[in-house]
Amino acid sequence: MKSKWIFLIPVIVGFIACTDDEPDKNHSIITVETGEQNEFDGWLLNNYIYPYNIEFKYRMEDIESDMDYTLVPAEMKKSVQLAKLIKHLCIEAYDELAGPDYIRNYFPKVIHIIGSFAFRNNGTFELGTAEGGMKITLYGANYIDPTNINLLNEWYFKTIHHEFTHIFTQTKEYTSDFQLISGTSYVGDAWNDYWSSDAEAQKAGFVSQYASKEANEDFAENVCIYLTQSSKQWDAMLTGAGTAGAEIIKQKFEVVYNYMKDSWNIDLNQLRDIVQRRSSEIDKLDLENF
Repeated sequence: MKSKWIFLIPVIVGFIACTDDEPDKNHSIITVETGEQNEFDGWLLNNYIYPYNIEFKYRMEDIESDMDYTLVPAEMKKSVQLAKLIKHLCIEAYDELAGPDYIRNYFPKVIHIIGSFAFRNNGTFELGTAEGGMKITLYGANYIDPTNINLLNEWYFKTIHHEFTHIFTQTKEYTSDFQLISGTSYVGDAWNDYWSSDAEAQKAGFVSQYASKEANEDFAENVCIYLTQSSKQWDAMLTGAGTAGAEIIKQKFEVVYNYMKDSWNIDLNQLRDIVQRRSSEIDKLDLENF
């Protein structure tokens, strides 16, 4: 099933340094394009396909795109920047904590980059879509500011962490206790109009407006927001949620934390430390040269 998220502000990051060693090409099931290849394509082979079996698609293909929108391709420069940022801030973050098998076995096999946003007739636009845990499409690549970590998180990295969490929970179920915490308070598809802001949703015990859609989205939002916020930002969110809202959020996050630790041996506190440290390093990354 194809799932879509509509974000007004609306995803996993870098770990292993590049080496000159020739990768084992026999381990990849991704078919490499036979057309003219450039230096970036070679970098993608060595940094995405060979080590992780992930295809990073930056050339616009009709078959991969949503024909409901008028879209433009991603610029080469922006595609390179985004590929390097995703590797550093997402993929390698899990690598650093748990090793490459997590990414190779569970991460979506295609990352598809679109240059423009997917604008809707009502003035909203999509920043990302995910299809069956196999493909993530990220929009608006031509507008990224590689120095603005807050914007990068809102547009891309929350989306990626969110979808990766769905893959975890679809592989191993989490306890039904989580769904009972907010019970009948979920608002379904009305989430985008139900709240005036994330702050209002937080007072009702949801970490974001989108988290109020249903329990699975609530679970994934807890992970992606926790990882992309500093401890100060998370604590400020709890303070703003008030006593009642903060208590609900804390109950949910305890279930989320225990599930990730017990089911996947992923300590979200340690992973957040890695993500936050790597986020502080983006001004030192070479986002242009190979």
